[in-house]
Amino acid sequence: MTFEQYTYAQLKAFTQAVFLKIGCSETHADQAAEVLVTADLRGIDSHGVARLSGYVRQWEMGKLNPTPNIRITHQTPSTAVVDGDRGLGLVVAQAAIQIAIEKAENVGTGWVAVKNSGHFGIAGYHAMQALAKDMIGVALTHASALAVPTFSIEKMLGTNPIAVAIPAQKYPPFVADFATTAAAYGKLQILQRKNEPAPMGWAQDAEGNSTTNPHAPKEGGALLPLGSDYDHGSHKGYCLGAIVDIMCGVLSGANFGPWVPPFATAGDTHERQPSVGEGTGHFLGAMRIDGFRPAEEFKQMMDVWIESFQNAEAVSGKKVLIPGQPERENHEYRIIHGIPIIDKVVIDLKNLGYKLGIEL
Repeated sequence: MTFEQYTYAQLKAFTQAVFLKIGCSETHADQAAEVLVTADLRGIDSHGVARLSGYVRQWEMGKLNPTPNIRITHQTPSTAVVDGDRGLGLVVAQAAIQIAIEKAENVGTGWVAVKNSGHFGIAGYHAMQALAKDMIGVALTHASALAVPTFSIEKMLGTNPIAVAIPAQKYPPFVADFATTAAAYGKLQILQRKNEPAPMGWAQDAEGNSTTNPHAPKEGGALLPLGSDYDHGSHKGYCLGAIVDIMCGVLSGANFGPWVPPFATAGDTHERQPSVGEGTGHFLGAMRIDGFRPAEEFKQMMDVWIESFQNAEAVSGKKVLIPGQPERENHEYRIIHGIPIIDKVVIDLKNLGYKLGIEL
C-alpha cells in the first residue's frame, strides 16, 4: 500500500471541478468541495475525496439533483422543515444549519429537520458552523441500513452519526463527531482497500457471528452497534442510532430505518419499495449560549473544563484527549505538509477525472 501527497488547494480545485462538471453551481460546487476536503484535512479519510466518485454515481443514476431548490416547507420561530429537493447533502445541510443559526439569533435556539436530501459528509463540519456565532451546534444524519439492532440479523439502521460543537475561549472548541455503530462503514472501506481484517466487534456475518471480514456488510452481514454486543452495551448504541433515525427520518418526513436510500459506495444501490418518506434526512440545531448564561462566562468555564480533563491522570504512555483534538491536530499538520491519499483512491480519482475531462 502506498500514498500520494496532495495539497489542500489541489484536492479542493479537483473536487470543485468535478461538482461543476455534473451541473452544480459555482457556489454549491465550492461548498461541497470544502466539506469533503475538510474531512481529509481532519484525518477522516473515509469521508473525504474517497467518497467523490460515489456522488458522481448518484448523479449518473438520476438520484442526485445538482441544481436543487432547497426550501422551507414548514416553520415556527424556532423550528423548520427543509426539503432538499434531492440535492447534495453536503450543500443541503449547510443551508439547513444556517437556517437554524438565524432562528437561534432571533429566538435563542433553532432546530431544522431535513428531508429529501443525500449523504452530507462529516457531521462535525455542519455542527461547527455555529461556533463563530457563540453558539453550540448540533448535527445528526441517518444513513442506509448497514447496521443491526441488538440481537438482530436484519440490517435496520445506518451508522447514524452525532456531532456536537461547543466553543471555548482560549482553547480550541470541543467537537464530538462519532458514529453510533462500533465503527463507521467508511473505516471498513479503508480496510477493504488495504486488504486488512477488521477488529473483532465491528461487524457480524450473515448468521450473526462476530467477524473480522471487512466485506461482511456487503455479504449478508452487518455493522454492529456501538458497544458491539449486549454484554458491552450494544443496546445503548442501538438506542443512540434509533434516536438519530427518528429525529432525521420520522420527524422530517424522510425515509427511515431500512428504507433510507443507499449511498453509491455502500455496495447495494437497491432501495426498499414502497418508500415511507422522501430521500435521506438530517437534523441540525443551534443554541445561543447567552440564552443560558453570558457567553464569555461560559467559555471561561469551558476552558476550566478542558484543562481539568487534559490534566486528568492517564494510564502509562497515554494522555486524555479532548473531543476534536486529534482532528484539529491532523488539520494543522496536513494543511502544511499535505494530505496523504491511498493509492487505490488516487486511481479512482484519476479514473473519475479521465471520464470527466479533469486532471488530478
